[in-house]
Amino acid sequence: MDADQPFHLYIADEDPTLRDMLSSYLEKQGLMVTPVGSLDDLLHRTRQLRPDLIVLQSGLSGVNGVQAWDRFQTEGFQVPVILLTASQQDVLRLKEETGADDCLCKPFSVRELFSRVENVLRQASFVPGTPMDTQRQVSIGEHTFVVAARVLRRGASVRVLSSVEYALLTELTANPGVALSREQLLAASHTRKDAVMLRTIDASIMRLRKVVEPEPAFPRYIQTVRGHGYMFVPQEHDTWHPGHALAEQDGGEALIS
Repeated sequence: MDADQPFHLYIADEDPTLRDMLSSYLEKQGLMVTPVGSLDDLLHRTRQLRPDLIVLQSGLSGVNGVQAWDRFQTEGFQVPVILLTASQQDVLRLKEETGADDCLCKPFSVRELFSRVENVLRQASFVPGTPMDTQRQVSIGEHTFVVAARVLRRGASVRVLSSVEYALLTELTANPGVALSREQLLAASHTRKDAVMLRTIDASIMRLRKVVEPEPAFPRYIQTVRGHGYMFVPQEHDTWHPGHALAEQDGGEALIS
């Protein structure tokens, strides 16, 4: 795999021996691996830092593959997933009932898993700014975000978004009401080769706010979640009021109550 930085995988399985064996082998192939032993831990880690791929045991923490997939969809994660199952019949069923990128039946060889990992990573390689739904349009105050055209419209005026602005707005509006971490937004808006810091996301968000927010110092649509990241709050959301946010001045951050 050609990459300036190693691909980062989460190996989620309740069997510590299997986790350690898979992690050791994949690390020797040049990957960075984080072993995870429970579904709650996996979800928590993915909220904080989105990996390049997740290898997930079907039945982790007593939750079957379909239920685990549903929880991932609810969270809005866009991470390639390889499901591990103990039944060949489950492989066919899971392929039909989930959007998992691949399913692998135990027992399997570590070489076979690595081959599947390589294939999924190759297929999942994306260019930041790729639209997730080309027909989607999102109202943001007086603006309309037109995904296919990569623009913000306001009446007769049109503003073409930069690649970073477009990727951030796409990620945020695709997950309304979900607190996205800076790490998630960084992964969505920059390639693996970009040498950027997390604070770059803050600067990009500030530029977006100057465009879409009626009062950028008191953000209504792109709100800060202190110590975590940012959240898109749709205009139809009826529980927001100005008291929910503190002005972002002198490096301060808004607080979602």
